[in-house]
Amino acid sequence: MLAQHTQSKPAHADSGRAEQSTHFNQSKKILIVEDEVLFARAVQKRLQKAGFECEHVENLADARAIIKQFNADLVLLDMRLPDGNGLDLLSEFVAKSMTTIVMTAYGEVSDAVTAMKLGANDYLKKPIDLEELLLVVQKNEKTSALQTSLDYARQRNAHSSDGIALIGDSPATQSIHMQIARIAQLGHLTDSVAPTVLITGETGTGKDVAARLLHASGTNSEKPFVHVDCASLPNELIESELFGHEKGAFTNAITSRPGLIEAAEDGTLFLDEIGELPLALQAKLLSVLERRRVRRLGSTKERIVPARIIAATNRNLHEMSQNGRFRSDLYYRLNVMTISLAPLRERGNDILQLAKHFMQLTEKRYGLAKHQFSQSAIDAMQLYNWPGNVRELRHQISRAVLLSSQAQITANDLNLLDSKNKAGNEHHQQSQLTLDATEKSMLLKALEAAHNNVSEAARQLGITRMTMRYRMDKHGISF
Repeated sequence: MLAQHTQSKPAHADSGRAEQSTHFNQSKKILIVEDEVLFARAVQKRLQKAGFECEHVENLADARAIIKQFNADLVLLDMRLPDGNGLDLLSEFVAKSMTTIVMTAYGEVSDAVTAMKLGANDYLKKPIDLEELLLVVQKNEKTSALQTSLDYARQRNAHSSDGIALIGDSPATQSIHMQIARIAQLGHLTDSVAPTVLITGETGTGKDVAARLLHASGTNSEKPFVHVDCASLPNELIESELFGHEKGAFTNAITSRPGLIEAAEDGTLFLDEIGELPLALQAKLLSVLERRRVRRLGSTKERIVPARIIAATNRNLHEMSQNGRFRSDLYYRLNVMTISLAPLRERGNDILQLAKHFMQLTEKRYGLAKHQFSQSAIDAMQLYNWPGNVRELRHQISRAVLLSSQAQITANDLNLLDSKNKAGNEHHQQSQLTLDATEKSMLLKALEAAHNNVSEAARQLGITRMTMRYRMDKHGISF
């Protein structure tokens, strides 16, 4: 739908504000194609004052010649020119991704409509106020910059997806590859929305990697991949972040804003740690999944949600749904197709393959000489229980490579305990512990596995962060 631009305030009214808002456009180039020389010179002078680099030509032939040397970011194109209609040149500007604003005389609105259909970004009706023209140029330049940024982000995401892989040849890993391939195949067989997928597994097993592989394997691989960490969103903002809001929907909502669900467009929405989503919002999310529509806060308009939905959790959602901590209807709606990631301790030789991979990544990133693992290091890695799974392995390997002064990484460099001896000692100690001592031991182990992240340790123990803090204070645990 076309928006008609009407006469704005006199030139002196907003000139200061216009100057301030264009400081980021100083390197932008504008081509003015206009046969009314006096008007064109006035436009050129005003835009140059605002920081733009401008060139002016009076006809189509000169415009075709100059665009070979002057790589304009934006074109102001008059429709009526001495040697033809501006529409004859519009397609060439559009093909070169030049933002184009057409200028039409009174009574030539049909030309503007045609121009917009052919790819013009905006139009102005003569007589044109210079401040109005400047504001329209700024608006279109800002829109163009945002689109360029979005395109770059999508390209970067697509390139980063190329390096994503579930490394290993254990039966557990091969099973995951087959499941992902099967789900991707289902997406190719239908034009409807891809089925919802739930990825489960302990913390650090690679749920994010599996989600990105699903996205990269699907028909929407070139579309946005939006990662939403439900555990990290502030409670007071989570609804607005997910569903978006309209201007004035709440205090400080000074502009309308789409939510992360909308931002996924027809790509993939990855809801990480879905078990942390508050009960009050679970009903809204269920409605989105069922109806494939979302409504912003403060709005009566619904928007279609075409994105594939992938959810992940390290919690037992079935158990949570039974004790009322997670909606059972949402659980069953999410649990259409499930991928369960095995913990690292059950993946056999994958441990060594992953360790070598992380070692090479660290060497490349920091420009270090090549290292190798001693047999003692290999034995230590195979015996260790890896409570933090792949994430813990990556941190430990990176640390060992960075701190080692030798070409060979030893068991001492890894600083891992023999898991078999450790398990035996712990069993002997547990039999002699009091209830309080046992509880304290569990808290300490959870904190160690979570690298002293209290929220993560609380999640692993199945308690709230407040309860975790209370019990830490009770046992004198602090850091």
